[in-house]
Amino acid sequence: MPRPGTMIVVVGPSGAGKDSVIDFALKRLGRHETLHLVQRAITRSPDAGGEDHESVSPAEFDARLCADGFAVAWEAHGLKYGIPRSAVERIGAGQTLIANGSRAALAQFRRVFPRLVIVQITAATEVLAARLIARGRESEADIRRRLSRQAPEITEKDVTVIDNSGPLDIAGEHFAKLVADRALGMTFDSR
Repeated sequence: MPRPGTMIVVVGPSGAGKDSVIDFALKRLGRHETLHLVQRAITRSPDAGGEDHESVSPAEFDARLCADGFAVAWEAHGLKYGIPRSAVERIGAGQTLIANGSRAALAQFRRVFPRLVIVQITAATEVLAARLIARGRESEADIRRRLSRQAPEITEKDVTVIDNSGPLDIAGEHFAKLVADRALGMTFDSR
């Protein structure tokens, strides 16, 4: 029986660059047969930009939630997000999975995934604001509300914080090294 794999959950505010850091690290690490990105189900249009996600209607999401189709599910900013139940089996089969998660859902992630690595991507407020404006998904008033929102504080001691206020390759290299060292058990040749 294979050794259980690891779930790496990446959290942080909108605009911190979570998807960019994850994509950078996956490209930097290259193909690895046991390393995969989890595709989230989101009640957001497929053409909304950002991450490659499974677009579902609110009714579809609720039906899957009632049928225990999600390992972890949460709501944020008027949308519903879900990590497919299949992630549990994949972890049990020895895979390392990376998921874009939520600080508010960390307790669920801890209950479901015994081997969990938490990474918080941060960025300076002015960087977050500029990125959210450039994304063009929300009005300025919505962005101001989002930035002033009090997000759940992460009190766990085992959280790795990566600042992505500067060049993407700095944060991306840091995350790639963490994935290689903590989850894949391989030596990472950092630049």
